[in-house]
Amino acid sequence: MSTLRWTSLICIAVLAGLLAACSDQHSSSSTNSTNAVSGSATNTAAVPRQYYQVKGLVRDVKPDTKTVVIKHEDVPGYMPAMTMPFDVRDTNELRGLQPGDTVSFRLVVAGNDAWIEQIKKLGSAPPEAVAPTPQARPEWRIVRDIEPLKEGDLLPDYHFTNELGQAISTSQFKGQAFAFTFFFTRCPYPTFCPLMSNNFNDAARKLLARPDAPKNWRLFTISFDTEYDSPVALKNYASRYPNYDPARWNFLTGDLVEITAIADQVGETFWHEGPSITHNLRTVVVDAQGRIQRIIPENKWTSDELVTELVRAAQAKP
Repeated sequence: MSTLRWTSLICIAVLAGLLAACSDQHSSSSTNSTNAVSGSATNTAAVPRQYYQVKGLVRDVKPDTKTVVIKHEDVPGYMPAMTMPFDVRDTNELRGLQPGDTVSFRLVVAGNDAWIEQIKKLGSAPPEAVAPTPQARPEWRIVRDIEPLKEGDLLPDYHFTNELGQAISTSQFKGQAFAFTFFFTRCPYPTFCPLMSNNFNDAARKLLARPDAPKNWRLFTISFDTEYDSPVALKNYASRYPNYDPARWNFLTGDLVEITAIADQVGETFWHEGPSITHNLRTVVVDAQGRIQRIIPENKWTSDELVTELVRAAQAKP
């Protein structure tokens, strides 16, 4: 075979190898690119989103926390009219907004998250419409004579009924660290009541998984919707959470006088607004001595923070 022919065959073989290598590299690169895009899409689009067009009246604007408090109209098929804070993703959405502005916006609900966007100012309400929403409690009622609690104070004794229909009191848990928060079962907004329950569920899971975790801890979720949230309703609600265990976590109802008193003492406010209940959020950690260790406002805390607080609270000597 001539030298020229051998040279040609070698060149063809080398060229074929190079093309194959380039093809493999391109194929691998395309696959990785596709996987990256697919993974990104999974993270952002796998959770179905619900969209609602809503109108309301601005009560307060808080750019520092990316929130705006709006007294909104009924959201058909999702939640009744009420006053509540909404998160925004972009603080530019809040630019130029003032209390008293009437607005339209799009409410986005994505699994355990929710926010509003596309906020448009429609006009300004008359001054009387901007006045603080009255807390529509009865004009007269029996209340406990209480003072606001601060960290380090002893928690007074409070009596409730749990989701099993059992009577319990806070005093019977002396020697145990516990946390309590407030909610009502019909609250649908994922960053409000459901977030409190999800955080408790996660905290329970993490405590149970830690080999060095204390054994003397409890969780209590207190409903202020005493007319609707019966023990049966609370038990049905509790069953949604995989780490619910009545030996560790109870859902409580009871006399509205008791619930109002403990709420008032820790800064939790709630009132009926039409068919719904408007409220803020408080989560409280009580140490094994029965003293208030921490009062956590609003909803920006995490389950890791709660676990840390409960571990520390459990170490207090009764």
